[in-house]
Amino acid sequence: MGEVERQFPDVLVTIGVHSPKFTAERVDANVRQAVLRYEIEHPVVNDPELITWRTYAVRAWPTLVFIDPEGRIAGVHEGEASAAGLAAVIRRLVEEYEAKGLIDRSPVAALRPLPRPDSALAFPGKVLADPAGRRLVIADSGHHRLVVARPDGSEARVIGSGQPDLADGPAESAAFRHPQGMALAGDTLYVADTGNHAIRQVDLMSGQVTTIAGTGRLGMSYAGPGPARQVDLRSPWALTLHGGVLFIAMAGMHQIWTLDLNQGWLAPYAGSGMEGIQGGRLDRAWFAQPSGLSTDDTVLYVADSETSAIRVVDLPPGDDLRVHRLVGVGLFDFGDVDGVGDQARLQHPLDVAWHDGMLYVADSYNHKIKRLDPATRRCESWLGDGEPGLRDGSGPEARFYEPGGVSAGDGVLYVADTNNHAVRVVDLQSGVVTTLALALS
Repeated sequence: MGEVERQFPDVLVTIGVHSPKFTAERVDANVRQAVLRYEIEHPVVNDPELITWRTYAVRAWPTLVFIDPEGRIAGVHEGEASAAGLAAVIRRLVEEYEAKGLIDRSPVAALRPLPRPDSALAFPGKVLADPAGRRLVIADSGHHRLVVARPDGSEARVIGSGQPDLADGPAESAAFRHPQGMALAGDTLYVADTGNHAIRQVDLMSGQVTTIAGTGRLGMSYAGPGPARQVDLRSPWALTLHGGVLFIAMAGMHQIWTLDLNQGWLAPYAGSGMEGIQGGRLDRAWFAQPSGLSTDDTVLYVADSETSAIRVVDLPPGDDLRVHRLVGVGLFDFGDVDGVGDQARLQHPLDVAWHDGMLYVADSYNHKIKRLDPATRRCESWLGDGEPGLRDGSGPEARFYEPGGVSAGDGVLYVADTNNHAVRVVDLQSGVVTTLALALS
């Protein structure tokens, strides 16, 4: 939307209306954080009771309503729209109403965007532990860059210019846009460059960044397999490696994809593209914005955010590979309930990490870290009391604010505590939470 707003600065006024689905999304403070996180510069109205939604007979997220200069509805579009398509519609409307003498180009009163966080990290989305290399990699999403440090936060260095763009090259000039999930093979880092709809490769020794998948364009329709640099992707959010293949949680497509790193070939792996929680055969299953991936090298574990679910995806070999459920029952079934299987409830989990037979879940909208036993399907609160905040301690004494990423290694769980602009460090044995002291030069 920002690109279109910049094309029509004197005739287009954009007002966002936030119509929440999840309980946590009704809170003004949380909406304010989301506006900051996604760098939205137009006004946003919080509509927690869905009054505006009903007034305009909205049925789907997102919906665009075009209002003419006389205050009447000129058109409605359900679903996402490309910047080019949206600009073409606005151009026609401007021509029509300018011919009628109804366009007023006088400046609108200046609006002040909310101040950006003044901290070493800004809305870190994911984190990746590398015990073998004694490294910790942080997707500093709000700063459009990566931070690589020692596990204790020392010797931190930056990869990326910090300018939101798609540019390959050395660490200081390469550019990302809201990077999220990562996977590592030796000194080669793979990055889900979410805002650029691309997969990037980073040589951690030299800092060189290369685009290996995606065109940089938002995919607007179902995409089939093809050469990796020729396929339009749609919000890749998480990555994991298995058998030389990079698995991608393609949140915008509601699918899991694969990238064959040797052949440079992209293909859908699981999910039909339909949004929901249907299991079964890989090609018939439904996902809903999968946003986190992990593996025990036997199956994939998926944090399926919009269904508040943790899913299991079979990996080769096998003739009858399927998608299963551990927790989660539907698109509109969520909460904060410990229990077994279908009794348990999460609220918009954004990541999952497998470690020593246990799954650790970033239950983002519940501001908690939960433990899920994949063998018994028992899911229990472990860290956090459900209230947003930044507080160290053990168990429910600790507080988080919409944690979005988890990664385990060497007896420690690292948590990307997104709205706190921090990385938290958890001792897996004692459950004691501390805040990483990041030493950025």
